[in-house]
Amino acid sequence: MIKNQYNPDFVTPPGETLLETLEVIGMTQAEFAERTGRPKKTINEIIHGKAIITPETALQFEKVLGVPAGFWINREQNYQEWLAREQERENFGQYLSWTEKFPIKEMVELGWIEKQDEPIDKLNGLLRFFGIASPHQWEAVTNDLSLAFRLSAAYKAEPEIISAWLRKGEIEAQNINCEIFNAEEFRRSLDEIRLLTNASPDIFVPKTIELCAKAGVAVVFVHELRKLRTSGATRWLNSNKALIQLSLLYKTDDHLWFTFFHEAGHILLHGKKDIFLEGDLETNEKEEQANRFSADYLIPPSEYKHFYPKGSFFSKAEITEFSEKIGIAPGIVVGRLQHDERIPMKNCNDLKRKLRWKGDD
Repeated sequence: MIKNQYNPDFVTPPGETLLETLEVIGMTQAEFAERTGRPKKTINEIIHGKAIITPETALQFEKVLGVPAGFWINREQNYQEWLAREQERENFGQYLSWTEKFPIKEMVELGWIEKQDEPIDKLNGLLRFFGIASPHQWEAVTNDLSLAFRLSAAYKAEPEIISAWLRKGEIEAQNINCEIFNAEEFRRSLDEIRLLTNASPDIFVPKTIELCAKAGVAVVFVHELRKLRTSGATRWLNSNKALIQLSLLYKTDDHLWFTFFHEAGHILLHGKKDIFLEGDLETNEKEEQANRFSADYLIPPSEYKHFYPKGSFFSKAEITEFSEKIGIAPGIVVGRLQHDERIPMKNCNDLKRKLRWKGDD
């Protein structure tokens, strides 16, 4: 992100500086043209901003005026850049309403983009965030993504919100150095990560990121936006680097860990061209496969099928004992029992660990 960028409201053409210099030393335009070997018309056009100062011309100015060529080149470059920005501002005027579709205030609060007061500056800040030159490029990228996850219930949210969240994940993943993807190494990392479900976020977050990076998978935890319905996403950034992106949409450890292993399942089971967004009511075949992978990885079927209450209902003590036996957090067992309707949704929720972002109230 460009910080402390200075964009002056107005930049004079370098020809004005040339005219002032000639007046100070008492040299006419005609004499200056003769000394530089340039036509009088060219010198006059430079002074009036109708012709540019080329590097060759700047070297000639240096010899005649004693002012370094770099000064003239920089003045010309700054002026041309200012002209281009002014033209861009005029052209971008038609896109100002586009920025209103994005949760800019929320993105500023989360530190994703800098606060801007002027509409055109908000637009430019948004373009820099997405790494695109104009809203046309955003539409092209979004169209490609929408084809990939058009069946996802998560995509029923505004595409602007989803694209902002996904882009933040890309940015975070760029800062994670990963080895070349190795499926066997990734499976080994999942075995270790499963043992971290009882750990606190201060431990499991960095360790999960570290273990997965060694296997070629970037794991990023990205704060959800208010209208985001996505708990996780999986895609390949290139043929050697996969991305698992997680939010805290449901704020409990059972949902977070189920989503993580669900995304891991997509990486191991499905193609590198697929993009997956996890929302509500996912029913397609690949989502069902990832659901099964996650459920079985967290709670082995051989153990789960023999898990029955001693009485007419599961007690918290029994759930805790079972979770210790298989080496996972008790909240995950509660979530599974609730999902399978073996206990009511209201029961044993205090065994789940509540999760929240640092800084959130």
